[in-house]
Amino acid sequence: MNPGTAVIVNLLGGIALLLWGVRMVRTGVMRAWGDRLRTFIEHRLGSRLSAFAAGSVATTILGSGTAMTLIVAGIAASGAIGTTLGLAILLGADAGSAVVSALFASGSSFALWASPVFLFAGYVVFSVSEEFRPHNVGRILIGVGLMLLSLKLISGASAPLSSASLFHDVLSAVGREPLLSFLVGAILAWLFHSTLAAILLIASFLANGSLGVEGALSFILGINLGGCLPAVSSTLALPPPARRLPLANLICRGLAALAVLGFVNRIIPYVVQIPVSPLALAVGFHAAFNIIAGLCLLPFTPYVDRLMRRLVPDDKQNEDTLAAPRYLDPRALATPPVALSNAMLETVRMSEVLDRMFATAQTALQTGSLETLKLLRGIDERLNAFQTAVREYLADLSQSNLAPEESRRALEIVLYVSNLEHAGDVIHLNLSDRIKTKAKESIAFTAEEQASLNDLCLIIHDNIRLATGVLTSGDVEGASRLIAQKDSFRVLENKVLDEHFKGKTRGRGTLRRGALFVDMIRDLHRINSHVVAAGYPIVDAAGLLRGSRLRGPKPRRKR
Repeated sequence: MNPGTAVIVNLLGGIALLLWGVRMVRTGVMRAWGDRLRTFIEHRLGSRLSAFAAGSVATTILGSGTAMTLIVAGIAASGAIGTTLGLAILLGADAGSAVVSALFASGSSFALWASPVFLFAGYVVFSVSEEFRPHNVGRILIGVGLMLLSLKLISGASAPLSSASLFHDVLSAVGREPLLSFLVGAILAWLFHSTLAAILLIASFLANGSLGVEGALSFILGINLGGCLPAVSSTLALPPPARRLPLANLICRGLAALAVLGFVNRIIPYVVQIPVSPLALAVGFHAAFNIIAGLCLLPFTPYVDRLMRRLVPDDKQNEDTLAAPRYLDPRALATPPVALSNAMLETVRMSEVLDRMFATAQTALQTGSLETLKLLRGIDERLNAFQTAVREYLADLSQSNLAPEESRRALEIVLYVSNLEHAGDVIHLNLSDRIKTKAKESIAFTAEEQASLNDLCLIIHDNIRLATGVLTSGDVEGASRLIAQKDSFRVLENKVLDEHFKGKTRGRGTLRRGALFVDMIRDLHRINSHVVAAGYPIVDAAGLLRGSRLRGPKPRRKR
């Protein structure tokens, strides 16, 4: 391998190691303290200044401005934050990310001895600890160690470039053209998907003398623009409130960088007179630019909000009729029959929510889409809201003097909404985990297994509709048919499992697939049991329900 190729390979390897280290730190922090980090941000939205500070602190801990942008975009998608405060957080995140970049870029001497320490400590903590958070602390330590180790690799790889006259001349020529170096810096940050990696590369060129401070400033301004692009592309599929924030940050940061670029030649004579090393000048300029730009842009965030609403308007969607309960009229509590009818209407609508939730899970199972799977959490929260509202409404109704038939009817409704909520929990907490595992581990069911799951899912869909009709009408014959469906489901389930265990395939991958398949069938069994439970109170009231499904002991023959 010739020297030029070796330099390129080593540089790429160092950058890849840096990006992997950043990823390990980010995933470790998000897995161990992601919810607390999100809560920390949400609780500091009293003003734009506090939001700016929260974004700076959180990003300094997380180590990635792009990751923080995606977190804030997710909060905005849920409607918990607007563009004004969200942009304030992102401006603070830019400042926090710049501080992290400055610390790492200027820590080459620290990296010489610290990286092995972090790597060893992280390995020990990761291997020894079995608890969730200490395990991720080990992951974070390993990530920091890899980031510091990458500094040594990048620095060592770029060292031969200091004696390469052609490279030095080309880089210097690009640096003397502010607009060209600005565009190159933006492209580097976008390609690396990391402002930190691009800053460290420029810092290594400064350290070995391949690039002067005069040219580095334009590169750094371009990096600040390019560092916003990954977050914009990553949120294109999200709702408008989430897409506005990365785009607003790109516009604000880009305009600030272009404004400074127009005066960069006038700034350079003052910057070079500061009595510090060229490396410290460059990373200090990067940090100062983001902090000053963020603070100066804070007062203009409401105007940017209005601009974003014009550029990215809200989607015109039809009103979701199942968004919340609507028929639980408190005035009807004085008339129990009317109140019970209202509660029944909401129970029917709640069963429609469950049917939608189950259909969403089935779609995620068939397509392997993790984004579709994320929708289950919101639907489950809606299901819980329906159950709480109906139970509270019937609890208020029970304070009245109800006839025995009305009390029985109220109890049937309470039991059924409870079963619907439990079925939703099985879908959200159990079945969704199986589907996520199947997608992440790329497990593929056979055509027969997939067909069996589809048949069982079809029975559940039919039972949800039948159970709603049975509960509404109180029909004993329909309730008996619904309960009989449980036996039909069990027969098909046993047949599917019997055929599965008689299969001839073997191997570790097959065993993992088989265990997942069986777990999914058990989850479907539990969902179906909760649904068909609507028929039991009606059959019991008619005196047709046996006390036990067990047969009595056979009488012994007398000898």
